[in-house]
Amino acid sequence: MTIKELRKRFISGELTPLEYMEELLETIRQKERKINAFTHLEKTDTLLKEAELWTEKYKSGEELPPLAGIPVAIKDNIAVKDMPLTCASKILQEFTSPYDATAVRKLKEAGAIIIGKTNLDEFAMGSTTEFSIFGPTHNPVDLERVPGGSSGGSAASVAAGMVPVALGSDTGGSVRQPASFTDTVGIKPSYGMVSRYGLVAFASSLDQIGVLAKNVEDASLIIRVIAGKDKYDATSRELSVKNIFDAFETIDGVKIGVWKELDNHPAEDGVMKVWDDAIMKASKEFQMIPVSLPDIASGIASYYLIAPAEASANLARYDGVRYAWRVLDASTYKEMVKRTRTIGFGKEVKRRIMIGTFALSAGYQDAFYKKAVAMRYRIMQNFEEAFKQVDVILVPTSPKLPWKIGQKMSPSEVYKADLYTIPVNLAGLPAVSIPAGYVDNLPVGIQVIGKYGEDEKVWAVADKLMGLWR
Repeated sequence: MTIKELRKRFISGELTPLEYMEELLETIRQKERKINAFTHLEKTDTLLKEAELWTEKYKSGEELPPLAGIPVAIKDNIAVKDMPLTCASKILQEFTSPYDATAVRKLKEAGAIIIGKTNLDEFAMGSTTEFSIFGPTHNPVDLERVPGGSSGGSAASVAAGMVPVALGSDTGGSVRQPASFTDTVGIKPSYGMVSRYGLVAFASSLDQIGVLAKNVEDASLIIRVIAGKDKYDATSRELSVKNIFDAFETIDGVKIGVWKELDNHPAEDGVMKVWDDAIMKASKEFQMIPVSLPDIASGIASYYLIAPAEASANLARYDGVRYAWRVLDASTYKEMVKRTRTIGFGKEVKRRIMIGTFALSAGYQDAFYKKAVAMRYRIMQNFEEAFKQVDVILVPTSPKLPWKIGQKMSPSEVYKADLYTIPVNLAGLPAVSIPAGYVDNLPVGIQVIGKYGEDEKVWAVADKLMGLWR
């Protein structure tokens, strides 16, 4: 059921928020031990009382907010008042948020019930949801495989039917790649559409809160709820969105671009087979035009200098003084900070901090960081030129199928799995990953990428394509 259908049933009394919550909690009880999607679940009594309150309000016939009684899960790097905010890191394992992120506040004002916090790669740095103090999350499609990352817990909770929608964050593909791996829908909005206030910073010029759901309608509905300019985030903007339950805009005459350099940077054979089938089906309904994006492949090199550089600055605040955890047996302040960070951060976080600090250091900033920024602008120009010919562009979400948990891969191999998603973040564009098919019983997703600020058009095209591909 979509959120709209759930709401209709709540209003008619055919189903109550309390009954629905009981169903979800039973699903969580049955599946969570094997999947490990959550880092924190709100107390059962609290959730049932909140659901019962909305049930009584529906019975009274009063006008209710759009998400009244709808459960939502929140990635554990987004602040929810009085819930843990750990970022799946030892250094924040004892920290509880004293406030709500703007996106969470808007969800609560719309009537949503926050069911709990979901697992992630530590500080959102990873593509597998294995780099977590809570252990890896397992893909509901195949429990031996990763669900993608870093929003793997959010994707898995939706894919397993434990919650209808979940918030994630997307810095280089961390909503879209898990969506592809778990056969769900993942929306990354235009940069600034959703306030980052309350999202723990990884790379501030790239981070964006996104949504995972079973369908485009639900995911876009949540974005419409949480979008808007926010006085607490200077990078947020008032980008155009429709009213919450409005239909998608018409897409007659939309031209779809197909990345013609894909053959130079191909995905695995199974992914390419699904891609070819999907393009053939889409060509029966849309005008398909090859477009050139010659510098996309340089996105990984650019990203893995810019993002770590910003991370090295953002994570400097975790010093053992201002947050919950620190080593207690250090004899000096300097030793305390050093040992707290050494023990408190995991290996992938430390790797990226060191890369970023090196890239910003005297003598290397010109050679590395400034060149990465210049390439970022080249990639933006690639998209600008392509969008002079088409309205949206299709690119596979991931060059890889979900791999097995614990599979030995070098950091550079894992980084290359973000080849198709990273350029979207570098350019600040909206994108949606939608299910396109299966190969060897494993799901494959394809991205719909749009012009900055034209999120509604991207959603409309994605919804149409998902109907063609299902």
